Amino acid sequence: MNSDAIALIIAIFGGLLLILACQRLLRARFFAAGGTALMGFLLLACAGLFFVVSLNMHTYARLTYERPVAEIVFEGRGPQSYRATLTEMPGGEMQIFMLAGDEWQLDARVLKWKGWANLLGLDAQYRLERVGGRYRDIEQERHATRTVYALSENPGIDLWQVSTEHPRWLPFVDAVYGSATYMPMADGARYQVSITQSGLIARPLNPAADAVAKMKMVGDE
Repeated sequence: MNSDAIALIIAIFGGLLLILACQRLLRARFFAAGGTALMGFLLLACAGLFFVVSLNMHTYARLTYERPVAEIVFEGRGPQSYRATLTEMPGGEMQIFMLAGDEWQLDARVLKWKGWANLLGLDAQYRLERVGGRYRDIEQERHATRTVYALSENPGIDLWQVSTEHPRWLPFVDAVYGSATYMPMADGARYQVSITQSGLIARPLNPAADAVAKMKMVGDE
């Protein structure tokens, strides 16, 4: 059962209690009508709260095992300038960005639930957050043109912010954390990004990406 259905069921019970309260009011059972109406309003308020929380949850996808979440392809447009085509998976939504720098970086948010919440069907959830360019040289990173783009909206109640600032309010949340992966940009390079329980992983998909990725590994050593 999804969260929207749960919110609807709670709202229906709340509505039924309000109808019952009206019937008791017509019979001059004022005390009983007041108590029933109060319970009805409380249930409707809970349903509304559940709905705005689930609205935010819809921006996340379920994470039960390693799965590909995006492919990104680059076209060189000048010194340290690339046209990036990002395709989100499995939906196939495509977005195009102009990135400046030597490397690209993709960020995601991850929500993990406590064991009893998992038993209720709440798997870990993830959401791609933003993509941007970065420079290898620290001075360039501080002063050169920065390019970064948001990949998702944030409707409803922001579970990430609430769980970070008020963890006691969401006892079913086990952990919230950010994850990022970055790789070199090159003309014609194509990468696949996957997500696991431990975070994002980027892998080269063609020789152009493989060549610059190996150069990065040598440079890191």
